Amino acid sequence: MKIRYLLGLGILICFFSCKTDQQASSPQAEYLALTGKTMGTNYSIKYLDSLNRDFKPEIDQLLIAVNNEVSTYEPESFISRFNKSADEIQYLNLLKKGKNPPLHFKANFEKAKEVYQNTEGYFDPTIMPIVNYWGFGYTEKRPVVEADKMKIDSLMEFVGFEKVSQRSTEDGWVYLKKEHAGIQLDFSAIAKGYGVDAVTRLLDKKGVQNYYVEIGGELRVKGKNPKQDWWTVGISKPKEDAPLTEIQSKIKLQNQALATSGNYRNFYEINGVKYAHTINSKTGFPEKNTLLSATILAPDCMTADAYATACMAMGLERGVEMISRLENVEAYFLYSDESGNIKSRATAPNLGFSN
Repeated sequence: MKIRYLLGLGILICFFSCKTDQQASSPQAEYLALTGKTMGTNYSIKYLDSLNRDFKPEIDQLLIAVNNEVSTYEPESFISRFNKSADEIQYLNLLKKGKNPPLHFKANFEKAKEVYQNTEGYFDPTIMPIVNYWGFGYTEKRPVVEADKMKIDSLMEFVGFEKVSQRSTEDGWVYLKKEHAGIQLDFSAIAKGYGVDAVTRLLDKKGVQNYYVEIGGELRVKGKNPKQDWWTVGISKPKEDAPLTEIQSKIKLQNQALATSGNYRNFYEINGVKYAHTINSKTGFPEKNTLLSATILAPDCMTADAYATACMAMGLERGVEMISRLENVEAYFLYSDESGNIKSRATAPNLGFSN
C-alpha cells in the first residue's frame, strides 16, 4: 500500500518588491518587516510608519485573541467549547458591563452564514466531522484507506449550517444552539482571512497608509510598496511538483484583498488515488473537478478567503456563475483542459492578471 502525504499551503502567494527602501516623501521612515507564526502557519507584514513603531507585540496579542475564539486546535477556544457541547452554549452578552463577548467568533460566524447562503451550502462550516473523518481536521492525521460510505452518511446527518441557531433571552444573553450534539463548526476556511483583516484594522487605527499583511497566503494591501508602486503578488503554478517559487500569474493590487485556494499541495495519496482537502458538503467526499485553483479579489480578506474555498467545492462553471452575482468580488480561475493543459478564466476582463 502506497501512502504519501503532501501537505502545506494550497497556494503560495509570492511577494514582489519587498526590499526595504527609503520612502521618498518621508526620508526618516523605512518599511518595517514583521514575521511570526499564527493559525498553524506563518504571517508576513510590511508597513511604512513615520514614527518607525514596532507593532509586533500588539499584532501577536491580537492574533492570539483571535485564535482563542476560532481555532479548533485550541481545546479551550470558544469554537472548541461549542463543538464539545451537547446542546447549546452561552454566546454573547452585550448588555452587561465587565463581560467579554467572543466578537472574533461572532464576525466569523456571521460571515460564514452569509457565504453559506450565497453559495447554496457549498461553503458550510459544519463540515468539520467529515473533514476529521478524511484526516484533514484537528484530529489525528490519518489516511482513509477505504472510504466507509455508511460512516460518511451517518456523519452527514450533522452537516448543515441551518442546524445551528441562535436563541436570545430577556436579560441580554444570546445562545448558540445545535440540533445534534455531533454538530461541529470549522472556520479554517475563513479564519486566516479574518486574521488578516483584524491586523489591517489595527494598522489603520495607527494611521498606517501603506502596508502588506499576509497570513498563510491570504493577504490584503493598502497604498504602495517600498518601490512606490502598487503591491504585486504572484499565484503559484498549480502543479504538485512545481517549486513554490514558480509563478503562473501575477497581479498588481490596489487597496484590495486576495485569497487563493487549491488542492494540489494539500492531499494524501493511497494506491495512486489522491484525496484532496476540499470536501464537498453535498456528498461528504473530497471534491474532484477540473478546477486547480481559485483566486478571489474582494475589499476584505475574510470574504475572499471564504469564496475561494467555496469555488473549489463548486467547480469552475458554478464558481463563475456564483461570483458573477456578487458585488465587488471577482475571481481568477486556473483549471485543467481535456489535454491536461493549464488554462485560466476570469470573471471580468480587466482584473489585471498577467503571466
